Amino acid sequence: MASPTIPNPSTIKPKISSNVAIVGAGAAGLTAARELRLEGHHVVVFERESKIGGLWLYEPNTDSDPLGIDPNRKIVQSSLYDSLRTNLPRESMGFQAYPFVETGLKDRDQRRYPGHKEVLDYLEDYAKVFRVSELVRFKTEVVRVRMVEGGKWEVKWRGLEKRVDVVEVFDAVVICNGHHTEPRLASIPGSDKWPGKQMHSHNYRVPDPFRDQVVILIGSSASASDICRDIAGVAKEVHVASRSVADQTFHILPGHENIWLHSMIRTAHQDGSVAFGNGRIVNADVIMHCTGYKYHFPFLETNGIVTVDDNRVGPLYLHVFPPALAPSLSFVGLPLDVAPFPLCECQSKWVAGVLSGRISLPSMEKMMESIKVFYTKLGASGIPKHYTHNMETYQFEYNDWLAGQCGCPGIEEWRRQMYYASSKRQLAKPETFRDEWEDQEWILQAYEDFKQRAANDLTIRSSLGV
Repeated sequence: MASPTIPNPSTIKPKISSNVAIVGAGAAGLTAARELRLEGHHVVVFERESKIGGLWLYEPNTDSDPLGIDPNRKIVQSSLYDSLRTNLPRESMGFQAYPFVETGLKDRDQRRYPGHKEVLDYLEDYAKVFRVSELVRFKTEVVRVRMVEGGKWEVKWRGLEKRVDVVEVFDAVVICNGHHTEPRLASIPGSDKWPGKQMHSHNYRVPDPFRDQVVILIGSSASASDICRDIAGVAKEVHVASRSVADQTFHILPGHENIWLHSMIRTAHQDGSVAFGNGRIVNADVIMHCTGYKYHFPFLETNGIVTVDDNRVGPLYLHVFPPALAPSLSFVGLPLDVAPFPLCECQSKWVAGVLSGRISLPSMEKMMESIKVFYTKLGASGIPKHYTHNMETYQFEYNDWLAGQCGCPGIEEWRRQMYYASSKRQLAKPETFRDEWEDQEWILQAYEDFKQRAANDLTIRSSLGV
């Protein structure tokens, strides 16, 4: 993917302290809260759930509409399925300021690629160590965010227990509400008359409801790969349809005699059959859309300044600041196909430094020009608009630039190498990549680095009283 146009490093200014509202207490919101407070800002985090964690807060219940298209449906925020394990090793996945290491505790998951509960436990540890939880207002739903007179931001929030609406005014708002809740669906001709059950992977939890059924999954993402294998143990047949599979391609995945891989669905029929692009016709019980998610900010009112167009949130300078509203409005955690925790950490440092005046942004005109150049490069490279925030090919260069702006160390070499090695193993050995690896050299280097960073960070926290 084309990388964004990067300006020259910024100059240093006197520090300013702001009252900042953060929407969401997932990984992005937690690191944003920590970095903003370290920079001297006053922070309030709004979280609609009763615990921190965001995506990583597992909920066995699902949306009232399994497909996720009913605007009045009861929405469950998390999209975790029960068997989910990380697809990155814990060392590479964790925040730079707080290593994600084995705890040695009996009730914790000690695997390098742990289950989702271990990630939630890690985030809770992070929040406790850095006293972030005390900044969070739980069970508060943000209803509206809009700019008011004087360049301030009005945040209207609702207490979910007493159903009372409250309005507060802040100097700045950081949006950290995640992007794994609002389903994106594949367009399937004839699906409106197809009689079977349709659902989105957002509402998948366990395989048992699919026992003895014929299930079709659409997509080629990590979730589709995991879920098809999860279901195969109980289902009669599992068929995976993907745009990345050429027409006429048809084969059984190794180790799973009841999983077939197809090209994309051509059409669904009223008699319950589904025809694939490779000519195969299957009578199915369920179609599951493992097709990703939409960016969704129903509470944000900017008079059209910030829009979501075919999953492009824009215009945003380097995926964070809308030029016309910068720096008082920012987004943390939008990029896709990345190691999310360290990226959110780098973005948060940048936002905190810009809000304090320690780091300068270019003029609004220069930021808009940078965005225009970036969009032009994407188009020239044939990259669809909905891949605007995909950073698979340049996430570490992006993180390093942010680190340079903030005056802090860049991304460690061992973290990069672990990430790339894991990605290669996942493609080559999807069944075993989480439990078989050959990166011991980088593991040892990581743990040596953790020791040094822990000592440095302790000194910083002690001096700042956090």
